[in-house]
Amino acid sequence: MKINGNEIRPGNVIEHQGGVWAAVKVQHVKPGKGGAFAQVELKNLVDGRKLNERFRSAETVERIRLEQKDYQYLYQVDGVLTFMDDETYEQIELAADWVGDRAAFLQDGMKVTVESHEGKALGISLPDQVTLEITETEPALKGQTATSSYKPAVLENGVRVMVPPFISTGERIVVDTNEVTYLRRAD
Repeated sequence: MKINGNEIRPGNVIEHQGGVWAAVKVQHVKPGKGGAFAQVELKNLVDGRKLNERFRSAETVERIRLEQKDYQYLYQVDGVLTFMDDETYEQIELAADWVGDRAAFLQDGMKVTVESHEGKALGISLPDQVTLEITETEPALKGQTATSSYKPAVLENGVRVMVPPFISTGERIVVDTNEVTYLRRAD
C-alpha cells in the first residue's frame, strides 16, 4: 500500500532502499522557505541499522503490513529458542540474542506473537507482564518503610529489578517486561 511521505507515523513499517524499515521517530518540519517534510528516524528490522531520512509530502513510500502469528514458547537449547504454532504444530527456531534481553522473561508454554514479512521473522512480542518469584533480596530494615526507597532483588530468571522495601525473598511479583520494572505483588 502506497502512502505519502507526510503520512508516516511511528511504528509504521515501510520498504525503503530495498530493505524493511520501521519508523521510530517522526518529526514534521515546516521550514520558512521551501516545502514541508517529515524527518523520520528509521530502524532496519533485519540488521538493526538506523537511518535518518527526509520524506516530502509529494513522495510516496510502500507501507508493509507484517504478518502476525501466535506461537507458544517451548524450550531453549544452546542459545536457540523454539516456538510452536498452536494451529499447525509447526515449530520455528529463533536465536536468543536476536530476541534480546527480553528472552529471559520467556516461560514454558507462554504465548508470544511473532511478526514476519515474506516468511522471515522480524520481531517478537511478549506479554506486557509476567509473574516471577524473588530468589534473593535484602531483608527489610525497621523504619525504612517511611521513605520511598527501593532495594535490589534478583528474580528466578536471573534478572535484577528494584523492589519496595516490604518485598522479601520467596514472594511472587508482577514485572513489566518492556521496562523491566516492579509493578505489584502477585495475587
